[in-house]
Amino acid sequence: MTRWAACIEYQGSNYYGWQTQEIEGKSVQPWVERALSKIADRPIEVVCAGRTDTGVHATVQVVHFDTDVERPARAWALGGNTHLPDDISFIWAVPVADDFSARFSARWRRYHYVFQNSTTRPAIASQHLTHIHNRLDLSAMARAARVLEGVHDFTSLRSSACQAPNPVRDMHFVRLYQLGSLIVIDVQANAFLHHMVRNIAGSLLAVGKGDRTVEWLGDVLQAKDRALAGVTAAANGLHLVGVGYEPSVVLPETLRFPPLSVGIVRPENRVWPAF
Repeated sequence: MTRWAACIEYQGSNYYGWQTQEIEGKSVQPWVERALSKIADRPIEVVCAGRTDTGVHATVQVVHFDTDVERPARAWALGGNTHLPDDISFIWAVPVADDFSARFSARWRRYHYVFQNSTTRPAIASQHLTHIHNRLDLSAMARAARVLEGVHDFTSLRSSACQAPNPVRDMHFVRLYQLGSLIVIDVQANAFLHHMVRNIAGSLLAVGKGDRTVEWLGDVLQAKDRALAGVTAAANGLHLVGVGYEPSVVLPETLRFPPLSVGIVRPENRVWPAF
């Protein structure tokens, strides 16, 4: 048996998330497994780095699978793409060590949440961002975000339906970037809870609109009560953009920004404020 790792990109607008659902064709995982199974000419099952919800996108979804079928990497990726819809694509496939796990070997995950802050709604890329017409105070949002960095109990910022037994996560950073009317919330942690990034985005939005103070988010975090946090931001603005592993795990590419974030998420554009 050979273990392979593969990277998959998908637009989540037409799907009920990553994980296999009862409704045929309405989640990403079965499409990926069917494509690989056609190349292998036998069933293939995959394990992903992190499940995404309905409507959420991914530029980097890392998976692994085992097979005793010998195929070149080109066959898994390019051949697999011939069996996928246009909004799902293999980026690469490589053989990995037998003990590699796309999920359990991962040391961090990174997401972007993208807003367009403008008076009128966008006509282009509307499925990849969330439009906010209220003028946002980005300085206040960035100052409020500081409290989220580090190791915390994120009970207040996870879904009430979240089944994770431990709500403690290590938030490596929360950064805000702006280019014109586009705003990117860039977050990285060892792992995320259900709806955690969308709840962070919704809570920062409340601060940006002036509905809540900068200090409020710290109080929410300490309260460990989901009812006190902001609304869950819409799924269409959220993108899984990176998965990180130990340096000994050499993969082709584990960080890919969505087109809306390219040119924004750079040190020189990190203006709200310098942490």
